[in-house]
Amino acid sequence: MNAPTVPTEAAPTANTVVVDHPLIQHKLTLMRRSRTPANEFRQLLREISMLLAYEVTRDMPTELVEIDTPLTTMQAPMLAGKKLCLVSVLRAGGGILEGMLDILPAARVGHIGLYRDPVSLAAVEYYLKLPRDISERTAIVLDPMLATGNSAAAAVSEVKAAGCQSIKFVCLIAAPEGIKAMQEAHPDVPVYTAAVDSHLNDHGYIVPGIGDAGDRIFGTK
Repeated sequence: MNAPTVPTEAAPTANTVVVDHPLIQHKLTLMRRSRTPANEFRQLLREISMLLAYEVTRDMPTELVEIDTPLTTMQAPMLAGKKLCLVSVLRAGGGILEGMLDILPAARVGHIGLYRDPVSLAAVEYYLKLPRDISERTAIVLDPMLATGNSAAAAVSEVKAAGCQSIKFVCLIAAPEGIKAMQEAHPDVPVYTAAVDSHLNDHGYIVPGIGDAGDRIFGTK
């Protein structure tokens, strides 16, 4: 299967980062295949999420601390400043959350329950639980698919309403329409994705995409 091309209108912008590492692209191709079973799909998503975590945390500040090695004392870098909060958009966001927590085990976790109305495609919220101190943290909002952008924009709005001022959004695949919607609603929030696909179909699914991420993660229909 050929890798999807990035349309001119969806070319990476100042706040959209396409992480095109060969390992990520290889694993994503395996996920795209319709015959990939749910257990392999989940494992691949977890592995890609770990690789995305590396990129999305690239700008985290560090500070020098004094430590003792077996041979001497030295000044060595450790993470400094704001701590992280991973915000999973239910239900499919949990697939990315697991991989992120493998790399960032000390991060706090929030959940936002949203589903897409099948007629209007608008995001409908049914659950919200965020850390009380999220305003003091950098939030990374997680959802595998950035399709219409309605759910992503709604989730980010909730995180902002809780007082958080430092937010990033991470997805597996984005559509040009979703990127545009996020840029219009939250131009201050960078989007990190493994791929930008061609377009949305009449049902709001990303083409070529991977199908319904939640169904493929959990083996439902």
